[in-house]
Amino acid sequence: MSEAASARSRLTADRAAGIAPLEPMLRAWLPAQRWFAGKGRAISRLTTVSAADLLPPGSTPGLLHVLLDVDGDCYQLLLGIRPSLPPALAPTLIGHAEEGPYAGRVVYEALGDPRLAAMLLERLRSPGALGPLRFDRDPATPIPAGLTPRPLSGEQTNSSLIYGDSFILKVFRRVGPGVNPDLELPRALAAAGCARVPAPVAWYEAEPPGGEPLTLGVLQPYLRGSDDGWQLALRRLGAGEDFTAEAHALGRATAEVHSALAAALPTVALGPEQTARLAAGMTARLAATAREVAALRPYEAGLRGAFDALAASRGTGVAAQRIHGDLHLGQTLRTLDGSWSLIDFEGEPARPLADRRRPEPAVRDIAGILRSFDYAARSHRPFAPAWADDCRAAFCEGYARTTGRDPREDPVLLRAYETDKAVYEARYESRHRPDWLHVPMAAIRRLSEPARPAHRVPPTPPAPGALSPHPLPHPKPPRRPLA
Repeated sequence: MSEAASARSRLTADRAAGIAPLEPMLRAWLPAQRWFAGKGRAISRLTTVSAADLLPPGSTPGLLHVLLDVDGDCYQLLLGIRPSLPPALAPTLIGHAEEGPYAGRVVYEALGDPRLAAMLLERLRSPGALGPLRFDRDPATPIPAGLTPRPLSGEQTNSSLIYGDSFILKVFRRVGPGVNPDLELPRALAAAGCARVPAPVAWYEAEPPGGEPLTLGVLQPYLRGSDDGWQLALRRLGAGEDFTAEAHALGRATAEVHSALAAALPTVALGPEQTARLAAGMTARLAATAREVAALRPYEAGLRGAFDALAASRGTGVAAQRIHGDLHLGQTLRTLDGSWSLIDFEGEPARPLADRRRPEPAVRDIAGILRSFDYAARSHRPFAPAWADDCRAAFCEGYARTTGRDPREDPVLLRAYETDKAVYEARYESRHRPDWLHVPMAAIRRLSEPARPAHRVPPTPPAPGALSPHPLPHPKPPRRPLA
């Protein structure tokens, strides 16, 4: 270990020791946070992984960065330290320290304090190491000083801050070793010249001695005035307006992102063994969900047919590449100029990071959007099945217009992924929003019926000037399992 690394390690150990007296209040506070994955169960183990002052020790207020191991999961906290808490910051209170180096002071959620949130941006403006942390940025993009921060409400698994309507900082709460796809993929797309995804402007990581870096936060341009795809679809549906032009354009945007990712990062082809393993994983998730969701059980055998058909297809030549991983209308933005952008590339946060970075068939993203159209249509009274069908068709046609490959040309693969997505939705809704369970159950009833012979979708040539599909390697089994 270098002298500098050794010094950082000693500093981290000293700060971590100072955090120990705060652990009881953190045990009580963490389970109430919307981003905490361990809701509903008591914390059995909580230890400090690292701690670093982002402001000089003794500053008022103080800003402390902490990584905690909570029952095997690593969480990032930003703690404010003050002698007393102003009334405006009362909702951010964590607790009062009674012993240790912070005895007699108030500990609170720093991201709720505009002064401390502004200091975090200042750190991002000045690359370099600070204890176990490293701050980095794209030197080609200026970040003005003095931008006013405000929190973005409605987050579930992370916390976000908007700075002056110019930038948005996503602070990851549950973190793991390795580059987060929400940093890795937008950087790769920016390098490839794909403008459909906001390019990272700055980011910061933890660098544990001898371990892989942990991505902690990413700063990107804030697309001011953009329409959230989900909300836009609901407004159009509620007004009785057509949405097929937007769905077609979104299909083209999604295809451009997929094509750029395939060109920028390694792709593989699934052979029979990997396809069988993929289908087995879907079958196992179905069985686990049926044990938990009673309403699903009458349809289990029919749903399994979609996965059996995928396994029987032998899967030779199914392309796998890096994808979004959790694509739905809520992960899309229509900008002021009418174009579409895709956001939030971290994938499903509940999945291990290594799984989220693994190549998968692009149809997984497509199935997510198709299911999202169905969700929108079923949130409307009365149910608007024709609206959903038209949007699904328009999206696929837009996708084919860019790549020359219509997702409906492989009905076995598409049906398997739609079924897997609907099963996931049933489990989620049963646990978190029982009143919404009827939405995935409608799809489950449809998907459990025997597949009808698909009509042949005529190939669509790419639009002039559109991205051409990236050629994939000759089909051969990859060196590691893909499912």
